[in-house]
Amino acid sequence: MAFEEEGFTEYVYKIIVVGNLGTGKTSLINQYVEGKFTNYYRSTIGVDFAHKDIQLDKKTRIRVQLWDIGGQERTQKMTRVYYKEALGAIIVFDVTRTDTFKAVKLWKEDIDNQVRTIDDKPIPVILIANKIDLVDEENSGWDQDDEEMEQYCEDNNFIKFYKTSAKTAFNVPDSIEHLSKYIFKNGIRHEKILGTKITNEDFEETRKKRSKDGCC
Repeated sequence: MAFEEEGFTEYVYKIIVVGNLGTGKTSLINQYVEGKFTNYYRSTIGVDFAHKDIQLDKKTRIRVQLWDIGGQERTQKMTRVYYKEALGAIIVFDVTRTDTFKAVKLWKEDIDNQVRTIDDKPIPVILIANKIDLVDEENSGWDQDDEEMEQYCEDNNFIKFYKTSAKTAFNVPDSIEHLSKYIFKNGIRHEKILGTKITNEDFEETRKKRSKDGCC
Protein backbone atom coordinates (compact mmCIF):
# COMPACT_ATOMS: atom_id res chain seq x y z
CA MET A 1 0.00 0.00 0.00
CA ALA A 2 1.09 3.59 -0.49
CA PHE A 3 0.49 6.88 1.32
CA GLU A 4 0.82 10.08 -0.70
CA GLU A 5 1.14 13.63 0.57
CA GLU A 6 2.35 16.76 -1.23
CA GLY A 7 4.39 14.89 -3.80
CA PHE A 8 5.88 12.48 -1.25
CA THR A 9 5.02 8.78 -1.36
CA GLU A 10 5.55 6.19 1.38
CA TYR A 11 5.12 2.52 0.51
CA VAL A 12 4.37 0.13 3.36
CA TYR A 13 5.62 -3.40 2.69
CA LYS A 14 4.78 -6.31 4.94
CA ILE A 15 7.55 -8.91 4.82
CA ILE A 16 7.26 -12.15 6.76
CA VAL A 17 10.39 -13.77 8.20
CA VAL A 18 10.09 -17.52 8.76
CA GLY A 19 12.22 -20.59 9.51
CA ASN A 20 12.65 -23.25 12.15
CA LEU A 21 13.19 -22.41 15.81
CA GLY A 22 16.67 -21.16 16.64
CA THR A 23 17.70 -20.10 13.14
CA GLY A 24 18.28 -16.52 14.27
CA LYS A 25 15.29 -14.75 12.70
CA THR A 26 14.81 -12.39 15.64
CA SER A 27 18.53 -11.65 15.79
CA LEU A 28 18.58 -10.81 12.07
CA ILE A 29 15.65 -8.43 12.43
CA ASN A 30 17.10 -6.70 15.51
CA GLN A 31 20.48 -6.35 13.83
CA TYR A 32 18.85 -4.72 10.82
CA VAL A 33 16.45 -2.45 12.70
CA GLU A 34 18.51 -1.55 15.78
CA GLY A 35 22.07 -2.52 14.86
CA LYS A 36 22.29 -4.71 17.96
CA PHE A 37 23.04 -8.37 18.66
CA THR A 38 22.65 -10.48 21.78
CA ASN A 39 22.98 -14.20 22.45
CA TYR A 40 19.99 -14.16 24.79
CA TYR A 41 16.81 -14.10 22.73
CA ARG A 42 13.75 -16.07 23.68
CA SER A 43 12.08 -18.06 20.93
CA THR A 44 9.27 -16.10 19.30
CA ILE A 45 5.82 -17.50 20.07
CA GLY A 46 3.22 -16.52 17.50
CA VAL A 47 4.42 -13.34 15.81
CA ASP A 48 6.40 -10.21 16.65
CA PHE A 49 6.92 -6.99 14.72
CA ALA A 50 9.60 -4.47 13.79
CA HIS A 51 9.99 -1.86 11.09
CA LYS A 52 12.58 0.29 9.37
CA ASP A 53 12.42 2.94 6.65
CA ILE A 54 14.37 2.85 3.40
CA GLN A 55 14.70 6.26 1.75
CA LEU A 56 14.86 5.68 -2.01
CA ASP A 57 15.01 9.38 -2.91
CA LYS A 58 13.71 12.74 -1.68
CA LYS A 59 10.15 11.88 -2.69
CA THR A 60 9.97 8.14 -2.09
CA ARG A 61 10.31 6.02 1.04
CA ILE A 62 9.67 2.37 1.82
CA ARG A 63 8.51 1.46 5.32
CA VAL A 64 9.48 -2.19 5.75
CA GLN A 65 7.33 -4.06 8.27
CA LEU A 66 9.17 -7.23 9.34
CA TRP A 67 6.87 -9.87 10.83
CA ASP A 68 8.86 -12.36 12.88
CA ILE A 69 6.85 -15.59 12.64
CA GLY A 70 7.48 -18.20 15.34
CA GLY A 71 9.32 -21.32 14.16
CA GLN A 72 6.51 -23.65 15.15
CA GLU A 73 3.85 -21.74 13.23
CA ARG A 74 4.09 -23.69 9.96
CA THR A 75 2.05 -26.47 11.55
CA GLN A 76 -0.53 -24.10 13.06
CA LYS A 77 -3.83 -22.90 11.60
CA MET A 78 -2.92 -19.25 12.22
CA THR A 79 -0.39 -18.96 9.39
CA ARG A 80 -3.03 -17.67 6.96
CA VAL A 81 -3.72 -14.78 9.36
CA TYR A 82 -0.03 -14.03 9.89
CA TYR A 83 0.76 -14.19 6.17
CA LYS A 84 -2.18 -11.99 5.15
CA GLU A 85 -1.20 -9.11 2.86
CA ALA A 86 2.51 -9.99 2.83
CA LEU A 87 4.34 -8.69 -0.22
CA GLY A 88 7.51 -10.70 0.33
CA ALA A 89 9.09 -13.33 2.54
CA ILE A 90 12.44 -14.31 3.97
CA ILE A 91 13.17 -17.93 4.86
CA VAL A 92 16.05 -18.37 7.29
CA PHE A 93 18.03 -21.50 8.07
CA ASP A 94 21.01 -22.13 10.35
CA VAL A 95 24.17 -23.31 8.57
CA THR A 96 25.21 -25.25 11.69
CA ARG A 97 22.00 -27.35 11.67
CA THR A 98 21.18 -29.36 8.56
CA ASP A 99 17.63 -30.04 9.75
CA THR A 100 16.79 -26.35 9.38
CA PHE A 101 17.92 -26.44 5.73
CA LYS A 102 15.83 -29.54 5.06
CA ALA A 103 12.78 -27.63 6.32
CA VAL A 104 13.26 -24.78 3.82
CA LYS A 105 11.18 -26.42 1.08
CA LEU A 106 8.32 -26.98 3.52
CA TRP A 107 8.32 -23.31 4.50
CA LYS A 108 8.45 -22.28 0.84
CA GLU A 109 5.53 -24.55 -0.07
CA ASP A 110 3.55 -23.17 2.85
CA ILE A 111 4.11 -19.57 1.77
CA ASP A 112 3.25 -20.34 -1.86
CA ASN A 113 0.03 -22.02 -0.77
CA GLN A 114 -1.03 -19.43 1.80
CA VAL A 115 -0.45 -16.04 0.17
CA ARG A 116 -0.49 -14.75 -3.41
CA THR A 117 -0.03 -11.45 -5.20
CA ILE A 118 -2.88 -9.55 -6.79
CA ASP A 119 -1.94 -11.35 -10.05
CA ASP A 120 -2.32 -14.73 -8.31
CA LYS A 121 1.43 -15.39 -8.35
CA PRO A 122 3.71 -16.44 -5.47
CA ILE A 123 5.13 -13.55 -3.51
CA PRO A 124 8.91 -13.02 -3.90
CA VAL A 125 11.02 -14.95 -1.39
CA ILE A 126 14.72 -14.79 -0.54
CA LEU A 127 16.67 -17.54 1.19
CA ILE A 128 19.08 -16.71 4.01
CA ALA A 129 21.80 -19.00 5.34
CA ASN A 130 22.37 -17.48 8.78
CA LYS A 131 25.19 -17.86 11.34
CA ILE A 132 27.81 -18.06 8.61
CA ASP A 133 30.30 -16.67 11.15
CA LEU A 134 30.16 -20.03 12.97
CA VAL A 135 31.11 -22.23 10.03
CA ASP A 136 34.88 -22.16 10.52
CA GLU A 137 35.02 -22.00 14.29
CA GLU A 138 32.50 -24.82 14.81
CA ASN A 139 33.30 -26.89 11.72
CA SER A 140 29.59 -27.13 11.07
CA GLY A 141 29.90 -29.24 7.96
CA TRP A 142 28.29 -26.60 5.78
CA ASP A 143 29.80 -27.36 2.39
CA GLN A 144 27.34 -25.92 -0.14
CA ASP A 145 29.14 -23.52 -2.47
CA ASP A 146 27.49 -20.43 -3.92
CA GLU A 147 26.93 -22.02 -7.31
CA GLU A 148 25.05 -24.95 -5.78
CA MET A 149 22.89 -22.64 -3.71
CA GLU A 150 22.12 -20.40 -6.67
CA GLN A 151 20.94 -23.48 -8.56
CA TYR A 152 18.87 -24.55 -5.55
CA CYS A 153 17.20 -21.13 -5.48
CA GLU A 154 16.49 -21.24 -9.20
CA ASP A 155 14.97 -24.71 -8.91
CA ASN A 156 12.76 -23.66 -5.98
CA ASN A 157 11.76 -20.19 -7.16
CA PHE A 158 13.71 -18.03 -4.72
CA ILE A 159 14.68 -14.63 -6.09
CA LYS A 160 18.02 -14.49 -4.24
CA PHE A 161 20.31 -16.32 -1.80
CA TYR A 162 22.38 -14.68 0.93
CA LYS A 163 24.82 -15.95 3.53
CA THR A 164 24.42 -13.78 6.62
CA SER A 165 25.63 -13.28 10.15
CA ALA A 166 23.23 -11.63 12.58
CA LYS A 167 26.19 -11.29 14.95
CA THR A 168 28.51 -9.34 12.62
CA ALA A 169 25.73 -7.87 10.42
CA PHE A 170 27.33 -9.45 7.34
CA ASN A 171 24.86 -9.17 4.42
CA VAL A 172 21.94 -8.41 6.76
CA PRO A 173 21.01 -4.97 5.34
CA ASP A 174 21.78 -6.08 1.78
CA SER A 175 19.47 -9.08 1.94
CA ILE A 176 16.44 -7.30 3.40
CA GLU A 177 16.83 -4.23 1.23
CA HIS A 178 17.29 -6.34 -1.90
CA LEU A 179 13.88 -7.90 -1.30
CA SER A 180 12.26 -4.54 -0.48
CA LYS A 181 13.61 -2.90 -3.62
CA TYR A 182 12.60 -5.94 -5.70
CA ILE A 183 9.01 -5.49 -4.48
CA PHE A 184 9.18 -1.79 -5.38
CA LYS A 185 10.72 -2.26 -8.83
CA ASN A 186 8.29 -5.01 -9.78
CA GLY A 187 5.19 -3.30 -8.42
CA ILE A 188 4.24 -6.28 -6.25
CA ARG A 189 0.82 -5.94 -4.66
CA HIS A 190 -0.99 -8.26 -2.28
CA GLU A 191 -4.08 -10.23 -3.25
CA LYS A 192 -7.48 -8.65 -2.74
CA ILE A 193 -8.83 -9.90 0.59
CA LEU A 194 -12.19 -8.91 2.02
CA GLY A 195 -11.94 -7.44 5.48
CA THR A 196 -9.85 -4.86 7.28
CA LYS A 197 -6.62 -3.77 5.66
CA ILE A 198 -3.45 -3.77 7.73
CA THR A 199 -2.49 -0.10 7.76
CA ASN A 200 0.60 1.53 9.15
CA GLU A 201 -1.48 2.82 12.08
CA ASP A 202 -2.81 -0.68 12.82
CA PHE A 203 0.75 -1.97 12.85
CA GLU A 204 1.91 0.62 15.38
CA GLU A 205 -1.11 0.10 17.65
CA THR A 206 -0.62 -3.67 17.67
CA ARG A 207 3.08 -3.31 18.40
CA LYS A 208 2.44 -0.95 21.34
CA LYS A 209 -0.20 -3.26 22.79
CA ARG A 210 2.08 -6.28 22.62
CA SER A 211 4.88 -4.31 24.24
CA LYS A 212 2.58 -3.19 27.06
CA ASP A 213 1.34 -6.75 27.63
CA GLY A 214 4.92 -8.07 27.69
CA CYS A 215 4.18 -10.60 24.98
CA CYS A 216 6.92 -12.47 23.05
